[in-house]
Amino acid sequence: MEITVAKYAGFCFGVERAVTTVYDIIEKHKGKKIYTLGLLIHNPVIVEKLRKSGVEAIEEDAIDGILEKNENAVFVIRAHGVKKEIADKIRARESTELLLVDCTCPFVAKIHRIMDEHTSEETFTLLFGTDDHPEIIGIASHIRGEYFIFDSLEKLNSAFDVWLGEKNVSKQIIMASQTTQNLAEYKKCQEFLKKHCTNRKIFDTICNVTENRQLEVDKLAQKCDAILVIGGKNSSNTKKLFEISRRHNANTFFVEHFTDIPKNITLMPHVGIAAGASTPGYMIEEVKKIMSEQENFAKLLDESFKTLNTGDKVSGIVTSVSNTEVHVDIGSKVTGILTLENVTDDSTAKLENLFKVGDAVEAVAIRVSDLDGIAMLSKKKVDAQKDWLKVVEAAENETVLEGKITDAVKGGVIAHALSNRIFIPASQTMVARGGDLASIVGTVQKFKLIEVTPEKRHAVGSIRKVVMEERKAAEEAFWANIEEGKQYTGKVKSLTSYGAFVDLGGVDGMVHTSELSWTRIASPKDVVSVGDEITVFVKAFDREKGRISLGYKTEETNPWNIFTNKYAAGDVADVTVVSIMPFGAFAQILPGVDGLIHISQIANKKLGSPAEVLNKGDVVKAKILEIDMENKKVSLSVCALLNEEEAAPAEADAE
Repeated sequence: MEITVAKYAGFCFGVERAVTTVYDIIEKHKGKKIYTLGLLIHNPVIVEKLRKSGVEAIEEDAIDGILEKNENAVFVIRAHGVKKEIADKIRARESTELLLVDCTCPFVAKIHRIMDEHTSEETFTLLFGTDDHPEIIGIASHIRGEYFIFDSLEKLNSAFDVWLGEKNVSKQIIMASQTTQNLAEYKKCQEFLKKHCTNRKIFDTICNVTENRQLEVDKLAQKCDAILVIGGKNSSNTKKLFEISRRHNANTFFVEHFTDIPKNITLMPHVGIAAGASTPGYMIEEVKKIMSEQENFAKLLDESFKTLNTGDKVSGIVTSVSNTEVHVDIGSKVTGILTLENVTDDSTAKLENLFKVGDAVEAVAIRVSDLDGIAMLSKKKVDAQKDWLKVVEAAENETVLEGKITDAVKGGVIAHALSNRIFIPASQTMVARGGDLASIVGTVQKFKLIEVTPEKRHAVGSIRKVVMEERKAAEEAFWANIEEGKQYTGKVKSLTSYGAFVDLGGVDGMVHTSELSWTRIASPKDVVSVGDEITVFVKAFDREKGRISLGYKTEETNPWNIFTNKYAAGDVADVTVVSIMPFGAFAQILPGVDGLIHISQIANKKLGSPAEVLNKGDVVKAKILEIDMENKKVSLSVCALLNEEEAAPAEADAE
């Protein structure tokens, strides 16, 4: 007999996350009562194991009574999610004694967010799913406005004219699906809506793992003589697999317990095995074992929980530690063994420093030998699995991560964060197109996750998203606080013929050429250069157009103010001749302030032209005769100083 197991059979990411989290809660919160709000997953075997571990599944009507007792407890939201009001009620009562842990599958939580963000009293929501399924009940609690639940094109078609034609013709239509529904049927409903409604938003919310399972089972059922579908009969996705297989293969059997396996199944030449998202891997292995070895069903059922298989997750207690291996009691007939390479990538670490006798350990069995009585374990795999859950949560919560860029690869770079490799496409790195990606290797970068594929443990990040969001936040903060006269220190970003653009921190402003200097300039580059850090102030702004007019010159830098603060009439200054005119010479006292030396004030004799005594560029001493504050003019005299020099000896002789 040939046995083919579907590639996507068994626990999906969301279910594995929920089960792993609850087992962690059992270990971390000993002494607390643990409640799951409804069945954690739709698998009676797993639910029974959890019940024996002290986990009680309760219904909605029991919650108020437990909350009133205010007991030391942990409430766990199941993988399917719960009603929004239930979660809110418990969350409002959270304390150190009473905890709420949300194990809602990330793909279901995504639909909750879609309903929160896109539905209103002005929308009508079409929800493809089973109306009494807990996932649909939870999703519906997030919908604002009217909605309609259906599970087939036929039901959608028959109800369409009634609810759309009578009262909802002007409303936008929102359509989404339960994550575990039949993909082919949902596609038909999408096409129907596209033909009959233009004002619609359609969301593809069937889990891609569910989609892969259904496509695979569809093919498997057509090539096998019989199909076993393993899982809980109250599991929506498992029932869908059964229905899809049954369309092609009459020999399709639903296996909820090992005793459900048909006794004559081994007579079939080729048997396919499919399993729902709530089915643990060990059940699939046991079904294979039962069919191949034809052992007693009841005995196997009793021993199934005691048998250790490769890939099983185990918990145990360290019984001994040496420099080469750690022995772990895993409650089985074999002894668990950990070696350094299966604990950490740090080759310099010492097992004696990492473990001590009595430590609790979680690991995965990577090789089991009943003959030798040992099971080689890997703690790294469990740690990596936990870290991967953190990666998915970071993607779900849009958390900003930090990671070191370790490699430049084809099409992008690799960053390490949360013990995982994150691929960042070149277009998301902020390196210019065609630029050298190796330039950021070795740097620590902030990024967000924009795509996560749980079944492949593949994550894609974006540095650009973080940079753009930071820029947007900085821009919004800038516009919220801008006011005329406010000073900023920024960098000159670019120069034009009419002014300089200055980066004020994510927002650009412009300093017109006339505002760069108190004196006439030919070009902005006469005053500033690209990259210069300068202090400017806001002259005017228009938020709608995104324009900011900046000033650079200030009264403190006004040459006339500097001049009047430094000099007064009667003071002597060294001045530079800047031009010769028939009536006199203009001389620079300070940059931006010139004075006139009238021809009569150049020498103590009559001149035909100022050029007889002065040349352009000459530096001479001159006395300030008069300052015209209103017209900003200065009268200078060289002659006055010459006369004073001649008068000095005569006064001395007279004495």
